[in-house]
Amino acid sequence: MDSTMDDAVAGDFALINKLDIQCDLKTLSDDLKESFESEKKKGKKKEESNELIQSQDVEEKLGSGEPSHSVKVHMVPKPGKGADLSKPPCRKAKEIRKERKRLKLMQQNPAGELEGFQAQSQPPSLFLPKAKSNQPKSLEDLILESLPEDASHKLEVRVVRSSPPSSQFKATFQESYQVYKRYQMVIHKDPPDKPTVSQFTRFLCSSPLEAENPPNGPDCGYGSFHQQYWLDGKIIAVGVIDILPHCVSSVYLYYDPDYSFLSLGIYSALREIAFTRQLHEKTSQLSYYYMGFYIHSCPKMKYKGQYRPSDLLCPETYVWVPIEQCLPSLENSKYCRFNQDPEAVDEGRCKEPDRLQVFHKKAIMPYGVYKKHQKDPSEEASVLQYASLVGQTCSERMLLFRN
Repeated sequence: MDSTMDDAVAGDFALINKLDIQCDLKTLSDDLKESFESEKKKGKKKEESNELIQSQDVEEKLGSGEPSHSVKVHMVPKPGKGADLSKPPCRKAKEIRKERKRLKLMQQNPAGELEGFQAQSQPPSLFLPKAKSNQPKSLEDLILESLPEDASHKLEVRVVRSSPPSSQFKATFQESYQVYKRYQMVIHKDPPDKPTVSQFTRFLCSSPLEAENPPNGPDCGYGSFHQQYWLDGKIIAVGVIDILPHCVSSVYLYYDPDYSFLSLGIYSALREIAFTRQLHEKTSQLSYYYMGFYIHSCPKMKYKGQYRPSDLLCPETYVWVPIEQCLPSLENSKYCRFNQDPEAVDEGRCKEPDRLQVFHKKAIMPYGVYKKHQKDPSEEASVLQYASLVGQTCSERMLLFRN
């Protein structure tokens, strides 16, 4: 192979990519064919000469968009002086097949659309640009990639409010419920009489969250939603989520067991992460994705640790700790404290239990007032346990009902 010619050709290809030259692919294909035929004819000719090979490179005309060329005068070499450059350079069968395929694609798509790629607004380019090395695709690039209009299947993701139920939610309720029923029976081995409509409604539709649509919030508002995955016009999976001021909380996922091969659990988690990032662009404080409880010893819950970066909440000091630091401890014990600082305590713990709010006999009062009228010794232990669980802030915002 002539390395000088290789460099020149590679330079031409790179220049075409760089300048994005507008050209007629049909004309180019004809020119390429003529060049191949001329190479074949040159290969048959025999020229006798003992002169040295002369090579002159034409300067690249970047301003005009013309690629560089190498003008070579091919002479027959002396015996033992290398390859015969009067003949076309040897080419691998793989390269010839690629060239044939490229010509075939250009003939089939004279408008400039290469198979598998949609035409862009910019002028067509003969050679596809090389992907940047060490530049992995983003999550959005992978899951939001546009498909051609004649794609074999069509996937659509709809977000519908479940509480209070929107018109879209009501219109698709029965279809969604049937998917849930099949999922519970096949995946979780529930008997047919267990996943009833009322159980489904109570479990995944009714919500204590108030629906809110503040002007500075996301377009869909805050509250409880069902993220429906429609494939070819039917629901194949539903992700139950809560959209809150600071996070998207993943509640549950159910899917049609016939589509288990699609790994819908993983796919839906990635879609929900991308959805959270999308909401974050409009509402900056909404910046977290919650996957719920992580149980290291349970395979059905352990998968959550595969998404990085992730944090686990320390059950004693209530600070977030990177999961990589938690896993060694969880291997040794099902329950452990993640915060490595032995002196650290819960900063939000209830320090003043007397300020805890109690609802008693249709009246709201601080616990300090309530306890003066109580004689049951076990009452104080129960209230203090509640205070330790909810913390100081929540104990003053919530009402503890006492009969």
